[in-house]
Amino acid sequence: MKRWLPHPLFTLMLALVWLLLQNSLAFGQILLGLLLGWAIPRFTIAFWPDRVEVHRPWLLLRFVLVFLYDVLVANLTVARLILWQEPEQMHPVFVTVPLDLREELAISLLANVICLTPGTVSAHLSEDRRSLLVHALDSKDPEAVIASIKQRYEAPLKEIFAC
Repeated sequence: MKRWLPHPLFTLMLALVWLLLQNSLAFGQILLGLLLGWAIPRFTIAFWPDRVEVHRPWLLLRFVLVFLYDVLVANLTVARLILWQEPEQMHPVFVTVPLDLREELAISLLANVICLTPGTVSAHLSEDRRSLLVHALDSKDPEAVIASIKQRYEAPLKEIFAC
């Protein structure tokens, strides 16, 4: 059974994304979404890493909500910076965030969450995967950027994936 339906939650998520993209609940779209949701994981199973265990699913939900809130706030902040602040008044900075995460998926999620939050970009992961270079659009306190990333994103990911 596992070989025929390798990632059931991912199948449902893909089907849901398909329906959202189509903006339709027509029977044909539901059927096509489920077919795509089944086929994509099924035919890409050889490329998947080992099964990931989420140790604290409710913390994952809280993490997603914090991330969505941060994206909203960061969008407003970046819009304010672009529209009303002179470029000379901005304080762009590169910071090196030391990583406590060891799970590759957790590190990848952290880097992507940083990139998806407007005003910050993950620029480079060190060879030993112990630090992440991050660019912040405007920060007078580089240490605050590091502390915020570690507290708001890295600490929950560490608990979620138990790394």
